[in-house]
Amino acid sequence: MSNNKKNRIEIPSYYDPSDISETFFNDYFIQKIPSYKKLSKKHFLEVNQIERKKYFIKNHYPYPKRLDLNTYYKEKIPLQIELVKLQNYIREKKQKVIILFEGRDAAGKGATIRRFMEHLDPRGAKVIALDKPSEIEEGQWYFQRYVEFFPSSGELILFDRSWYNRAGVEKVLGFCTKKQYEKFLIDAPDFEKLITSSDIKIIKLYFSVSDKEQSNRITQREKNPLKNWKLSEIDYLAQSKWPAYTEAKEKMFLNTHKEFSKWWIIKSDDKMRARINAMKLVLSLLDYDNKNEKILNFDPWIVSDVSEIWDINV
Repeated sequence: MSNNKKNRIEIPSYYDPSDISETFFNDYFIQKIPSYKKLSKKHFLEVNQIERKKYFIKNHYPYPKRLDLNTYYKEKIPLQIELVKLQNYIREKKQKVIILFEGRDAAGKGATIRRFMEHLDPRGAKVIALDKPSEIEEGQWYFQRYVEFFPSSGELILFDRSWYNRAGVEKVLGFCTKKQYEKFLIDAPDFEKLITSSDIKIIKLYFSVSDKEQSNRITQREKNPLKNWKLSEIDYLAQSKWPAYTEAKEKMFLNTHKEFSKWWIIKSDDKMRARINAMKLVLSLLDYDNKNEKILNFDPWIVSDVSEIWDINV
């Protein structure tokens, strides 16, 4: 181990050196880029971005160890204080904010939402998790049942899955027609343009979990009687339909990532890191009084604007 340390290179400040393994460096830096140590700082960052893209596209996870519980709580509580400040500001300024939590089954959306909501006033911050559409709703304009829950002045609304069901599960499992799916990809940006032009702020989060981690979490749900309720037939199909979900996800990004309603990817194999970085991201994107900027720098190996990973014209 000590001999290998000589081969290490200077790395950006957002890395935790204690959390980086020799395998991580050998596999993704030194072996693949033998001349890495000779790069200038500018070229270092360029190469770093190439590696970063691979991590997001191929669903590699950058850290060999999960965030420890003490560090998690040390970071979480100050961020939750910032969320309370944010809610107070939204209420005082009569703002309207929507946050979408999307991702594959067992990606950690619901648990992250619970940490967001833990200390917020439920009278002004609400979670919306809709069941499958009723017969009446199926006959309505597709977006209609979501609009019903949009924020009034001073409210923050968190959608645990959203109208993007049509771009994911409905498309993959055949719950909508090809025509409905293609129409959705055209209509969604127009719908969100209307939302933002109506002074409603929208943040779209996509929680990205690996197939191995998803499988582990589904198994845990099977074994834990307190989590059995989370399981459905769709969860079991998630693994066998993995490539189809990947294709649908990428097509969704390419068609619905816009300057006025960007997609943000959050790598969520480590649930605690995902929660912390989701909070940092949301807080960094919104204005509020007495903002503690020093604690809001999210990890760029966990969080990314979709257009930094895929070539998308916004």
